Amino acid sequence: MPKRTIEDLDLRDRRVFVRVDFNVPLGRDGEVSEDARIRAALPTLRHARTRGVRGMVVASHLGRPKGGPEAKLSLAPVARRLGALLGEAVPLAPDCVGSAVEAQAGALPPGGMLLLENLRFHAGEEANDPAFAQALARLGDVYVSDAFAAAHRAHASTEGITRHLRPAVAGLLMKQELAALARIFDAPARPLVAILGGAKVSDKLALIESLLGRVDRLVVGGGMAFTFLRAQGHEVGRSLLEVNLVETARRLLDEARARRVDFRLPVDTVVAASPDAAEGRVVESGAIPVDLMGLDIGPKTVRHFTDAFRGSQTIVWNGPMGVFERAPFAAGTLGLARAVAEAPALSVIGGGDTVAAVQAAGVADRIGYLSTGGGAFLEYLEGRTLPGVAALDDA
Repeated sequence: MPKRTIEDLDLRDRRVFVRVDFNVPLGRDGEVSEDARIRAALPTLRHARTRGVRGMVVASHLGRPKGGPEAKLSLAPVARRLGALLGEAVPLAPDCVGSAVEAQAGALPPGGMLLLENLRFHAGEEANDPAFAQALARLGDVYVSDAFAAAHRAHASTEGITRHLRPAVAGLLMKQELAALARIFDAPARPLVAILGGAKVSDKLALIESLLGRVDRLVVGGGMAFTFLRAQGHEVGRSLLEVNLVETARRLLDEARARRVDFRLPVDTVVAASPDAAEGRVVESGAIPVDLMGLDIGPKTVRHFTDAFRGSQTIVWNGPMGVFERAPFAAGTLGLARAVAEAPALSVIGGGDTVAAVQAAGVADRIGYLSTGGGAFLEYLEGRTLPGVAALDDA
């Protein structure tokens, strides 16, 4: 259902609470090592500032703190990087709730910005505690969600706060994410091709079942492909295999045939004794030696998968084709990324590993849309309701 956005509101002299997703990687020096998610939120922050806001309170989580504050998971380095991108200092609050933070938020000058400390330093965030949500709500007059990547969680700052703070609308990044995903499934240009990779069938079982009723072609690689290959009677050696799901995989293959979905699996595989091996060799997917494991798709498979893009109008991709972080097993994923970029179809890619692979292949600027979401992206594709989206005002 379409949602109201920040563009629909009169923000003059109102304090805006903006939930962003600044859950970014930190390097060994403790500084932000990759800032794509911070950059993605800048249009919303700049839009609010040009609309005469009284101030902006910006909130995010970082990592997975264990039961309380952890210095290594402070948002201090995020505040520094955000300030560098904006060309001004961005103060970091000592906490995300409490009287001191409320006073700091209340004293913001027109257009001023305050970044709250890590929301997950409080157990009430993930527990969606009503009192914690209400404490957050006291920091703003308007709620804006620009955290699509966290929208699949019913947490205090993504769902609970909206029971105490209205209007509750989408930011520009959230609007962009929902529009891109709607183009895939609400009325996709066909043929629609889905590419799935990653380690386990169990992680994406619901997604596969959902996609079989939506797509024209389904391409499956990565570790999850070996369970399907075993279901076809192939030897997979020491490759990742979920024995308990072989029958399920066989049922899904049968369902694909019944629905006339073109379901493609690897026809050759790069194998080695372990992911730490210095090199691999290519074998037919049905003849993996018993003492080796599949770690990437082979060159024939890249061509076989690329052929599925022929005539396609929409391509959606989640999950790498192998252990692409290791050079001997990166060619398949990077080759597929280049093929997706060259396809004339609208391409939408989601998931941190997949986005990283596209960037490593040097073709990120030729992809139709790169989603900031991982879990949220997958749950949307499964057809599940995202609490952080459902909580926003309908258009």
